[in-house]
Amino acid sequence: MIHELPFDLVIFDLDGTLVDSVTDIARALNSALAGVNLRPLSLETVSRFVGDGAARLIERASPASLADPEQQAALLARFVAAYAANVCVESRLYPGVADLLGALANAGAITAVLTNKPGNLARDLLRALGIADRFTAVIGDLDGFPRKPDPAAAIEVMRRTGTKASRTAVVGDGLPDVRMARAIPCPAIAAGWGYTPMPHLQAEHPAFLAPFVQDAARILLPGNPAA
Repeated sequence: MIHELPFDLVIFDLDGTLVDSVTDIARALNSALAGVNLRPLSLETVSRFVGDGAARLIERASPASLADPEQQAALLARFVAAYAANVCVESRLYPGVADLLGALANAGAITAVLTNKPGNLARDLLRALGIADRFTAVIGDLDGFPRKPDPAAAIEVMRRTGTKASRTAVVGDGLPDVRMARAIPCPAIAAGWGYTPMPHLQAEHPAFLAPFVQDAARILLPGNPAA
């Protein structure tokens, strides 16, 4: 039996939603910090810092003694170079993501990625993971749009695909994702399997809470046995 999809367009976040990438991000960040004689940060700490783009990651990781804009810019350049050289060493799709993307494609849904990671690095990561061709658009930082939670990139994807807000869903583990969905406005599916603690996501009142990928699949593909 074919079940009608509730959404024509599904916009995914990347880090913490499709991909567990914090180990590679932390490695690159700690390499940059070591270059200026700063102590490494734990994975737990780095996971709390991601989600708002590379520049904000550097701001959060830097001590007060390294607040000068030129120092910040130099540290950011070190991080981006280190990360670009090893963007997908230990990064992996979350369990169930590949199946979900396949089921959405088979059902005729359009999927896109909007991330605050630099767009070129996002596309490199998706290619390395073998899923870049699943998405009609992959838009990140420095691709000509404001970072999330600004809805401009999402609205442009909706325009390109001819999709209404009421038929669009945003799936993400970050507060910017839920806030972007509210600004569009369209339903947000808060990804509880990612880096943001569930209570923080709940406080944003998303349309749906999905503790696991399979929960998101049941929302996006109701009645579909593949979900």
